[in-house]
Amino acid sequence: MLKIWGRSNSVNVKKVLWAAEELGLKYERIDAGMEHGVVQTPEYKRMNPMSLVPTIEDDGFVLWESHAIVRYLAAKHGAGTLWPAEVRQRADSDRWMDWAHTFAREFQRPVFWALARTPPEKRDMNAVREAAKKCGELLAVPDQALARRSFLGGDSLSIGDIPLGCHVQLWMRLPIERPAHANLTRWFERLATRAPFTKIVDIPIS
Repeated sequence: MLKIWGRSNSVNVKKVLWAAEELGLKYERIDAGMEHGVVQTPEYKRMNPMSLVPTIEDDGFVLWESHAIVRYLAAKHGAGTLWPAEVRQRADSDRWMDWAHTFAREFQRPVFWALARTPPEKRDMNAVREAAKKCGELLAVPDQALARRSFLGGDSLSIGDIPLGCHVQLWMRLPIERPAHANLTRWFERLATRAPFTKIVDIPIS
């Protein structure tokens, strides 16, 4: 059985779990990271020298880096669905996976960690507001793309939606001012109708 190491509230672990759920895979999730420890043990470091989550083990094959794992699972189990069969559509979807790193750099630490995992007395709210403004400007890019399609990679869910969908869930649920990106909002609402998304991704922020 597929094993996935990582805590359920990690945005990167969510990407892998969401993909696994969409693909109908049976898996065992093992708590690791932050309060759960594990990642600094010699056993874990032999699997993942970065001591981060997620890590998977699939019939003896070990892989780390969340986007690489999503690609692997989709290629193995989701040809024609999460893994588009047509090469240009797959490249388009893959591009959005890489673009999600651009948003994550400006959002996860400067905004999400500052508001969700930093005590109020230690927050620099001016910095948070500036970072949130930049994030809003960045999200105009997928918002524009979504004016012409239902999902980032085309007319159906693909690997392209999974990384950004996990970050945008946090963006939408945090108590911050957000620009009115109508297309992005409709896309997020489409994601929120999917049972794997509500089970794995759209959970209370912690």
